[in-house]
Order: sequence, then structure tokens, then C-alpha cells
Amino acid sequence: MRNFDENSITQAVLDRVSQAKDARQRQISQALVRHLHAFVKEVEPTMPEWEAAIGFLTRTGQMCDDKRQEFILLSDTLGVSMLVDAINHRDAAGATDTTVLGPFYVQGPSEFPLGSDISEGMKGEPLFVSGSVASADGTPLPGAAVDVWHSDEDGYYDVQQIEEIGGLSMRARLIADGEGRFHLWTIKPAAYPIPHDGPVGDMLEAQGRHPYRPAHVHFMIHAQGHDTLVTHVFIAGDKYLDSDVVFGVKDSLIREFAAHSAGPAPAGRVLDRPWSSLHYDFRLKRSGP
Repeated sequence: MRNFDENSITQAVLDRVSQAKDARQRQISQALVRHLHAFVKEVEPTMPEWEAAIGFLTRTGQMCDDKRQEFILLSDTLGVSMLVDAINHRDAAGATDTTVLGPFYVQGPSEFPLGSDISEGMKGEPLFVSGSVASADGTPLPGAAVDVWHSDEDGYYDVQQIEEIGGLSMRARLIADGEGRFHLWTIKPAAYPIPHDGPVGDMLEAQGRHPYRPAHVHFMIHAQGHDTLVTHVFIAGDKYLDSDVVFGVKDSLIREFAAHSAGPAPAGRVLDRPWSSLHYDFRLKRSGP
């Protein structure tokens, strides 16, 4: 077949991809063609606009390296990451709400003893984080692995400034105790802009959007026999809670970061300046049917 026009090209491509041997691949390919062609027919791009779109995707790929994943940022800022997350956690009744992983997770973080200060000398207001891990029915999960990571007081992650600070910081893996509890010291994170000096930033500006995320602490929690939980806990009152650039905020994940005066503090500390505390009890969904 040949001589395709705007009325015949879509079906011709669908016919071609229908030859895929794998049923799932066939389903995905056909859906992609239908929706992509429908989008093009709706907006009727000019040739310069089409070239600009190809250039945008090219620059997005060129911005990706071991410290930055521009395609994740693109997925996040278009709400795709949260849509995928929602689809994959429809039946998590009783479990802690999930949200996006984000682009700054580092595989295999260093393991720290309970009560450690994971900020490793970074400046900022001390923050005591405590919590517990249990099944959705409340059964404690001793030995659960709790990965924690967050930004500094200026909104930067360690991987964004690794040369300046000399290594990773403000991230760790802790192992919950015999009752599923954990605690640590770190510094209070700040709201921050996602990296916006690339194509995703250009897109946000064109759309009239800001690049900011409300302040939060990331958690990834693993326990045998349970689905891995990926979530954040957000600081109550943050001005970006209702306009998070990646659409990740859920009411159940917002908590007060309680303010405390200088003096005695948990884990045997005595502080000469104000500090804050956060407590959150996490619930995991059991794996399988």
C-alpha cells in the first residue's frame, strides 16, 4: 500500500504494528499510534513546530546523565509519573499513600545505625525524624529497610553539588528495630525548584508554570512479603502544597514539623539552637493477591 494521506495513514500504521507477535507490545503500539495521530490531527502542527518538537525531545535526551534524568522530569511535570503511580496502586487500602520517586534517588544508599545524623555536617536547622513501619493491618515489621533522602536548607540535593560537598549526604538506609521503629537526625529541607535550565524548564515557562516543589522528606521502605513503598512526607503550611510542579502532594502525606527550643533533645542530644521534629507511621501493603 502507498499514497497515504491524512485520512488513511493512521489505519495503515495500525495494520503494520498489528503484526507484533507479543500481545502486550501490539496493544501498546496500537494505542500509541492512535493517540499520537489523534494529537497531531487535533493541533495540526506547522513544519517548524514539528521540527521544534523533535528538537525538544533531542535536547531532553542530551540532558540525561548519571546525575540528571530529564525524561523523568518531563514525565513528572506532565503528571504522567503520578498517573502511572495511581494506576499501579489502586487497591492499596490501609497502606500509606504513594507518590513519585523523583530524579534524585541513589541506588544502594549507605546503611546508618538508628539515631545517626545523616546530614554529615551540612548546615541547617536540626531535624529529628522518627516513625514506624507496619503492615496495613498494623502488624509491626521488624527489620524493614527505610531509605531516606531529602534536600538541604537551600533546596539542593547532594547529587546536584557533589563536587562542592565532597560526596553524598542527607540520605541513608536504616533498619527498623524489633518493633518496626526507626529514628534519625538530619537537617530540615526546603522547598526547591526542579532543575529548570533545560528543555523541561523551557516548557514550564511557556506554559506559565513555576518549577517549585514543596519541602518534603523522601522515603522508600522495603519489607519482606510486602510491596515496596515510595512516598514523601511534606511540611504543613508550605506555600507550594497546592501547586507542586510534579502533582505529588496528597493530604495524608502532610505533617507538621514540630518546632522545639534549644535544650534536651531525643537520642541523647542537647542542642544550643532551635530544632524541629517529624513523626510518621508507615503502613505497607502485603504482596500478592
